[in-house]
Amino acid sequence: MKGLDFDFDFLHLTITDSVDIILVALLIYYIYNLIKNTIAVNLFLGMVIILVINWLVDLLQMKLLSSIIDSFMSVGIIALIVIFQPEIRRFLLLIGKNTFLQQNKAWWGYLFGSKNIERDNLIRIKPIIDACKSMKKSRTGALMVFVKFYDDQLFANSCEVMDAKISKRLLESIFQKYSPLHDGAVVIAENKIRSASCILPLTDNDKLPPQFGLRHRAGIGISETTDAVAVIISEETGEIAYAKQGRVRMNVSFGELEKLLNKDF
Repeated sequence: MKGLDFDFDFLHLTITDSVDIILVALLIYYIYNLIKNTIAVNLFLGMVIILVINWLVDLLQMKLLSSIIDSFMSVGIIALIVIFQPEIRRFLLLIGKNTFLQQNKAWWGYLFGSKNIERDNLIRIKPIIDACKSMKKSRTGALMVFVKFYDDQLFANSCEVMDAKISKRLLESIFQKYSPLHDGAVVIAENKIRSASCILPLTDNDKLPPQFGLRHRAGIGISETTDAVAVIISEETGEIAYAKQGRVRMNVSFGELEKLLNKDF
């Protein structure tokens, strides 16, 4: 029948088409995870609204307004790169961090010895956990930032450079209430306390709980713009929080903290 002569070519998917669909789905999933609960969501919605307005202006043939919007859209790619620079950076870091060799623990264990790596990590993390236990008990406010690669340009200009061995007593001394270095963050990289009293960018997320102070906002802010993670100890409650990729995990136990640090560093 002529009326039932449909084109079923869309049902004949090749392997390449299937891989293409899967990759696009993964890309959308990664982008969603990156911008979820961040200020980038509002920026993205703003751009969608501009596109809708542009479509309506063209439809209604408003020449003056259309020329203004077209001028703005002509630099759209550059604007996207500037506006979403932190998200693009985090996306590239996320892709690099999830490569096959890095995620395949069997290969890493075969090449380097997973038991030795895990043991060394636990030894390295122990003084940090011990310091957190002590500061939680005394309700000493603290902000510790862990980075894989120390960026001199990002941290050195607003910090006191230390380059010291990690120890429980040193961390406690830095965050002690009357220490001149207690305001700000400690940056830990390459198994050393690289700097202290660091002034970090605050998050622009306006959906955070009102009880979050500058320490929490600074910890979340640095995790939004870099691959760093932050451990925050509340001065009011002694509660430990863990910030990563712009998201914060509250009321973290010492066992959970050890696992998180061991996994991320």
